[in-house]
Amino acid sequence: MNTIEKALMHGLFVHLHHNIDKAIDFGVFKELNEIVAKTSPGSLLIGPEANDDAAVFQMPGDDGLVVAKMESHCSPCVPRPYDAAATGAGGAMRDVVAMGARPLFLLDFIGTRPLDEEVIVGPCGFKGECTCGECTTMTSGERVNLLVTGIRDMCASMGVYVVGGGLSTSFSDIVPAVVAAVFGRLVADKPLTKPAKNAGDRLILVGSTSNDGNDTLYRAGLADVMRPAEALFDEERTTMEAALAAIETGKINACSDLGAAGIGAAVSESARFGGLGARVDLAKAPRKMDSLSPEELLICETQARMLFQVAPGDVDAVVAAVRSKGGLVSEIGEITDAAETVFTYGDKEVARIPNTPPPGLFDEL
Repeated sequence: MNTIEKALMHGLFVHLHHNIDKAIDFGVFKELNEIVAKTSPGSLLIGPEANDDAAVFQMPGDDGLVVAKMESHCSPCVPRPYDAAATGAGGAMRDVVAMGARPLFLLDFIGTRPLDEEVIVGPCGFKGECTCGECTTMTSGERVNLLVTGIRDMCASMGVYVVGGGLSTSFSDIVPAVVAAVFGRLVADKPLTKPAKNAGDRLILVGSTSNDGNDTLYRAGLADVMRPAEALFDEERTTMEAALAAIETGKINACSDLGAAGIGAAVSESARFGGLGARVDLAKAPRKMDSLSPEELLICETQARMLFQVAPGDVDAVVAAVRSKGGLVSEIGEITDAAETVFTYGDKEVARIPNTPPPGLFDEL
């Protein structure tokens, strides 16, 4: 097992971002929702136990479906508050799009230290003092303004209302709480879901990859400096419109946005949840710079990207729909009937990720 495999498997099988059910008993919510459904109108089609990108609900008396997602983006707000708040909002919007919906409005919550307390913004923010000479000292109130501005600017770019939220200044931790909840309306005939459906389906990537959002590489010791994901406002809007155009063709079999651990997590999770496998050639993924390593292409969390699974005969139609909205798109691999996902860079194997944790994984980690 090489280092990048360990890093990705840690994210997929250990890190709570991808394993929330290890900390929260979703069965409690499922039982509650089943009880509520007996006495309250409406219908929950996809709930928290589904492990999908967002929830889907049918409002009483409404033929349409509502899609909702809440996402936190707290730790990245220490070194880069503006971008982190914006990408937190943008990531929740992409989760809504991934289910086949257009985001419509957002609620946010920010929790921070008292507004007059000083905070350090930059690479040394977690240490409490700057040793790199690149950080900025500001008040907690000034940082809140950066957080709010980041969320506002992403909503302005995506055409999403901010309809309310909350603020607490009673937090004592270095890390602020930054949470965004996004609601949208389904434009597809039925909700899309993350799990892979058919061996042979092609993997279509929308958007290009850079070396930002390298948190997983940094934790694995494969990067010297953590570079939080950068907000890509115009690209985010282009990817959303391109994705919705592709979804409206009715030819998408499975869909996921690319968030934590990037291409690696998006493909591996989809294959695992569908009981299938995948093979990906990272050399085919669009990139923002020629110097990107295969490991960066595999696992960086660059924003404004989506992953579709499409039958071979429908690839041209989906690609044409994406390009009609200015989206950058490429076929990077296919779903297989194996129980693992294999990532290559041309002829070189980069990582092989099984659908279940290999024996001894947790001991090694």
